[in-house]
Amino acid sequence: MPQDLKVDYLELPGGNFDALETFYSSVFDRKFTDYGPEYRAFTDGKIDGGFYASQLQSRVENGSALVILYAVNLQAVLDKVVAAGGEINRDIFPFPGGQRFHFYDPHGNELAVWSE
Repeated sequence: MPQDLKVDYLELPGGNFDALETFYSSVFDRKFTDYGPEYRAFTDGKIDGGFYASQLQSRVENGSALVILYAVNLQAVLDKVVAAGGEINRDIFPFPGGQRFHFYDPHGNELAVWSE
């Protein structure tokens, strides 16, 4: 059962759902459910979400919220992002509480990964 007033679901724009599924399953171990040409859902066991068909991109420069994932080994995840075809748009940098990097997924959505 969902927890009251907690983030419960996340949706991002997408185009080539097969490329997105390959990327997120190989880098972040997401599991996917195909709902046809307009939607593909994912889960990581904690939060569910999906990609909806759109040419738009979720990017901070466009005023979008930034999805930030946590990783124990930041460099290892950065290497996996690059190997899977993601584009690093901000290399690892410090911020209060840790360090992080930003990347674009195969659709061009911007996300980040942080660690202590």
